[in-house]
Amino acid sequence: MSDVTDLGIAGLRDGFRSGEFSARDVAEAFNARVDAADALNAFLVKTPDHALAAADAADAARAAGEAAKPLAGVPIGMKDLFCTKGVATTAASHILEGFVPPYESSVSQNLWDAGAGMLGKLNMDQFAMGSSNETSAFGNVISPWRRKDGGNAPLAPGGSSGGSSSAVAARLCPGATGTDTGGSIRQPAAFTGISGIKPTYGRCSRWGTIAFASSLDQAGPMARDVRDCAIMLEAMAGFDVRDATSLQLDVPQWEAGLSADLKGKRIGIPKEYRVDGMPAEIETLWQQGIDWLRDAGAEIVEVSLPHTKYALPAYYIIAPAEASSNLARYDGVRYGLRDLPEGAGLQDMYAATRADGFGDEVKRRIMIGTYVLSAGFYDAYYTQAQKVRTLIARDFERAWEACDLLLAPTAPSAAFALGEKSADPIAMYLNDVFTVPSSLAGLPAMSVPGGLDSAGLPLGLQIIGKPLDEQVVLNAGLAIEQRAGFVARPEAWW
Repeated sequence: MSDVTDLGIAGLRDGFRSGEFSARDVAEAFNARVDAADALNAFLVKTPDHALAAADAADAARAAGEAAKPLAGVPIGMKDLFCTKGVATTAASHILEGFVPPYESSVSQNLWDAGAGMLGKLNMDQFAMGSSNETSAFGNVISPWRRKDGGNAPLAPGGSSGGSSSAVAARLCPGATGTDTGGSIRQPAAFTGISGIKPTYGRCSRWGTIAFASSLDQAGPMARDVRDCAIMLEAMAGFDVRDATSLQLDVPQWEAGLSADLKGKRIGIPKEYRVDGMPAEIETLWQQGIDWLRDAGAEIVEVSLPHTKYALPAYYIIAPAEASSNLARYDGVRYGLRDLPEGAGLQDMYAATRADGFGDEVKRRIMIGTYVLSAGFYDAYYTQAQKVRTLIARDFERAWEACDLLLAPTAPSAAFALGEKSADPIAMYLNDVFTVPSSLAGLPAMSVPGGLDSAGLPLGLQIIGKPLDEQVVLNAGLAIEQRAGFVARPEAWW
């Protein structure tokens, strides 16, 4: 029954409901595939028993004639940023090593309530800080893709949701949760040839999700295609009284509303996204995406987002500032790592615990955040960055007067080799140049694979929509997906 691992979420759901296979068959097949892929380092914790228990519950319910739950028979991967009751949750950081939450995050609970099972906790950049999955305290994730140019360098799966993207692309799971603060669903999806959507800020509860930057963090699904993302997002989303930023809105039926017909829709092409040094292959793919959407019935218009050039610097002030506040709770007192040198006082314990527990990138962002929030610099940096954020949001509001969606590249390059950019934080931060603006504005945005570059690596196209307009974003993604006909997958080497 190993061939079930070639199916996505919709295929597994429908095959289970029709009786083509049992949920246990599916869980056992994916558990075996996870066990055989340790070389990717995608999973920090394996939970085969969780997957099997959910499968057995689904099989028993079907045998009793009960209506199937939305994700019955579908095992998934869970990014290690989501707290899972009774299962270690570390945010890929040494400072939380050994932490086992006594509670369940809202997003993961929603998925379990929908019938999904958990194959394990997925590796990630430490505290979701990174674009290559090289900052994990437990070793970097390796992309299942390889360049077809004679080289054999291990490639970055993107970040911070690199474990999720690698696992989905390698068929270790049909779908996985991700989080997106400045592009951490979309960029890794583009690097590994899968789909991923960041919904409108507030669609998915942040309760029980370890915080990086609270005004930006948003959970979303990563899966093999647009339909699978729609199915999974329906299960993840919903109002939560425990999250003050949660939107009190009904969850739309995104899968039922899928349509690749874009007649009457206007697609904006932001001229500011044509950056210097962008590879010609990405420019070509962008134009191909424009042609595909025009073929789907959309009208193409050029729009301007004049403050785009300030988005990245504003983001790398706001996000570290919020991180420095959120990560102050990790002090060695209540949970996680405690480093207590002999004869040390409280302040010494704080310093030793944080020095040993946090990785270099986390320390860098805490220091940046503390600096921009400090007396004498708060107004010069943080206040100015928040003003820029408002201007960026206004740019999008003006653009919506002329269009319904925006189309842009997802990332400025295909996947790069591990170690290629890790010594240059600025070069690494530039990976987010196309994804950060929509995050600052809290907009829904999705990456879908559009093709391969000359080295045989995936390239993604990004669709950005109006607030709460996930349906149109998904529909445009489906239109691209159908016309791109992307079926490439990595050749197994692991």
